[in-house]
Amino acid sequence: MTILDDALLARIHDRAAGYDSDNAFFTEDLDELAEAGYLAALVPVELGGAGLSLAEVAHEQARLAKAAPATALAVNMHLVWTGIARTLRDRGDSSLEFVLTEAASGEVFAFAISEAANDLVLFGSTTDARPLPGGGYAFTGTKIFTSLSPVWTRLGLFGLDTVSDDAPKLVHAFVTRAAPGITILEDWNTIGMRATQSNSTRLDGVVAEADRIIRRLEPGPNPDPLIFAIFANFEILISAVYIGIGERAIELAVDAARSRRSARTGTTKEHDPATRWKIADAALAQDALWPQLDALAHDVDAVVDRGDQWFRALVGLKSRATRSARYVVDQAVAVAGGAAFSASSELGRLYRDVLAGGFHPSNDDSVHATVANAILGPDAD
Repeated sequence: MTILDDALLARIHDRAAGYDSDNAFFTEDLDELAEAGYLAALVPVELGGAGLSLAEVAHEQARLAKAAPATALAVNMHLVWTGIARTLRDRGDSSLEFVLTEAASGEVFAFAISEAANDLVLFGSTTDARPLPGGGYAFTGTKIFTSLSPVWTRLGLFGLDTVSDDAPKLVHAFVTRAAPGITILEDWNTIGMRATQSNSTRLDGVVAEADRIIRRLEPGPNPDPLIFAIFANFEILISAVYIGIGERAIELAVDAARSRRSARTGTTKEHDPATRWKIADAALAQDALWPQLDALAHDVDAVVDRGDQWFRALVGLKSRATRSARYVVDQAVAVAGGAAFSASSELGRLYRDVLAGGFHPSNDDSVHATVANAILGPDAD
């Protein structure tokens, strides 16, 4: 099943360069995606959504990324939350069912997880979570890379409770945009993925009500299904975006090879052995990715238990997808030549956009630590 038709993707593609040059949010894209029902793609049909599987949405995200990487990356953050809720629901946990019903009714969800210099990611937080009478919490801290900053209506966040009797606890919760104490800093001026407008978010005693406190967990690695659901949906859908970037880069490389003519031979570059090798090597890198993503997404959808090897597989997919995308874009730039260096070049924009892949969790250091732990066991040091 597909939601994104070719005409919609063509319009999104046509707007991408303008959003990038203006450092502007993808307002028109989001309006059209919402109208098409895409923001509820992962919501079960009985709850008002399209009922697509994670595997199906991953393919949709790759198609969207081919048209506009920044639009796909930003929408990803909303889709990840709905995917988390769906993954938990499929395993008998209804604690995030409100995410599904509210997404179906038009609410837009965003992530407030990342914090400057916090390399613990989900296993620790520099944000203070202060318990309140009645079971709520007040959050104080600064979150970075908050995609969808101009439009989100629901913010998923977490912080560290250091004062309760059973402290420390990592507290996961949701707040609304109307909650007092939220300041969105207009500080997104990056070299790539500009349309995401992933501004920093300052929290000054922002209150999450008791019924929106979804977890209190021990710091560090945790077997709670929420942590698995976050990792699974984030890593798979992020990978899909970068697979889409790679696919588009190959298309542009082919176009360049067929249109560039050698002054030395008089033939187009598609007949040049070096050009053919570069495109073939890029395609080989791409070919390895979809089987991995499809296998993982299928197992999430089918509630397959991979035990303690899940995280190794998920972070490995993300690492390979983002690194392969960067390599593929590099090869495409080499094929296209100096034209790709122009600020107006689509391939030049992909070159800038693909750099963001290294900043998404899990980074390469964390990936290698996770895989080493899966193979060798935890480091005693």
